[in-house]
Amino acid sequence: MILIISRRGDGAVERVVAALRRRGAHLVGADGDANTTATCSGTPVLWWDTGDFPSRSRITVSFAGGERRLLLDTGAETIDLSRITAVWRSRPSAPSAADIVTEPSHRAHVDRQAEFMLDGVWSLLPARWLPGRRADERRAHNKIFHMARAIELGFSVPDTVYTNDPAELAGAYESAERLVAKQITAEPFQVDGAEHRAFTTVVTRRHLTSRHRLQDEPVILQPYVPKAVELRVIVVGERVFAAEIDASASRAARDDWRHYDNDRVRYGVHELPAEVASRCARLVADVGLTYAALDLIVTPGGEYVFLELNSNGAWGFVELWSGLPVSDAIAGWLMDGEKP
Repeated sequence: MILIISRRGDGAVERVVAALRRRGAHLVGADGDANTTATCSGTPVLWWDTGDFPSRSRITVSFAGGERRLLLDTGAETIDLSRITAVWRSRPSAPSAADIVTEPSHRAHVDRQAEFMLDGVWSLLPARWLPGRRADERRAHNKIFHMARAIELGFSVPDTVYTNDPAELAGAYESAERLVAKQITAEPFQVDGAEHRAFTTVVTRRHLTSRHRLQDEPVILQPYVPKAVELRVIVVGERVFAAEIDASASRAARDDWRHYDNDRVRYGVHELPAEVASRCARLVADVGLTYAALDLIVTPGGEYVFLELNSNGAWGFVELWSGLPVSDAIAGWLMDGEKP
């Protein structure tokens, strides 16, 4: 049995569900809705939104008489979780208390209890995981951890400083022709009540005058790497897909393609050298994952430079704009464990 853990309306999941259908799936209920089941070549598939727990779904774990029960009641059906053979965690929702629990600290308490329980349940599943179990996924996503492993595997990596020491900024600025600053982790935050996200920022001399602020939050400092194209490399098991992103015509996206200025950015398929593709797959396996999205730069001189690894990085735009069959690869990986 296959379990897909993701929020409702996840377009990436809908693409994989469609790929599973092409492999023989018969959906029960509204196509693509979370908390529906399908049959894939005789194999049941459940898409469940963890945001429904504990408010709308029930989980029971029991140990009695030498037996262990792992049951998930979605409200529509009861699933024996011990039958799960493959799990795909695709940006799942956080657990959510029922609406009747209104006091903020009480809601936070319920959510922590639910998350703790889910961690215990997932640890007991005799299943293959994509991209990996949560502890492995979180560790691999840490830029310091995966950059160290990338260097050990022979990737070319820019000189990089992770710091909250203001004294480090001036030295890094003087030693680089152009210096960029990045977040340690790409988490949104609030500015004047609106959600905000920090993108790659080119450091100017003006920034040096307020360098004392660096002590309040650590950042990443790197020299600006000249680009022929940027690459989004998707690794699914042993399969490697590379999409090239040329943002040179976009003022908004040329320093950080995540601005998604799609009218001015070109996307296409990139043929990785075999050695680079192999190194990408090795890095993903080395950090304990079965899936990851890697960001690389190809310099004007043809050098492949590693920037970072995203343990559950987005791939839908890669498939949409380059045509690479990532969803089919994920469906195939999920089905592999079902073969006799």
